[in-house]
Amino acid sequence: MEFLPAYISILFVLTTALTVFIFFMASNRSRKTLLVMLIWLAIQMAISVNGFYKVTDQIPPRFILLIGPPIICILFLFFLPAGRKYLDQLNLKYLTMLHIVRIPVELVLYSLYIHKAVPELMTFSGRNFDILSGLSAVFIYYFGYAKKNLNNKILLVWNVVCLLLLLNIVIHAILSAPFPFQQFAFEQPNIAVLHFPFTWLPCCIVPLVLVSHLVAIRKLLKLNNQPSIQPYIRKAH
Repeated sequence: MEFLPAYISILFVLTTALTVFIFFMASNRSRKTLLVMLIWLAIQMAISVNGFYKVTDQIPPRFILLIGPPIICILFLFFLPAGRKYLDQLNLKYLTMLHIVRIPVELVLYSLYIHKAVPELMTFSGRNFDILSGLSAVFIYYFGYAKKNLNNKILLVWNVVCLLLLLNIVIHAILSAPFPFQQFAFEQPNIAVLHFPFTWLPCCIVPLVLVSHLVAIRKLLKLNNQPSIQPYIRKAH
């Protein structure tokens, strides 16, 4: 989108890079994990810059190629033994830190709204409260992992609430896009996610945020009978 100031795209690319880096750290610096993420980003970049996702009048929409493969991958990870083994070795501390990227994401969305690339309902001045997840992640990380003052139940509740906030904005974003089933924001549809680099939001950042919550919930449910997260942290190190 040529009408956007360059700083918006630069901020978003840096946010994507930070998300990938933190998840790479959460995977115990797995080079295979990093390689898969980088290849996936490169594929979507190549597809997006050619305007593939700008065609929005097809059923099913081409947009499904952005979100479908990550969802399928997440399902395989949770339902296959090898996938669950991979998820179990992810570091809960870094998975929590990853949610801090939701702050710059929300700043990007608000900038896109100002330049009429997304509707207001997708921002914190509308129906998107996801910035609360990013802001609270700072405190959850500090008090839960640096100070170790939070128990597993608090961490579990936080992850569930933030997961619901994520689902809220994802649903609104999809139903605000100019697809045949659009329900919201007809005066200013969500067109940013159809253009590079913002296609990386649904194909990379959102799936990594989603899987971080799901893995954390799975781990914390297992640890729910423990009085604090400290035994897990010792084990993780």
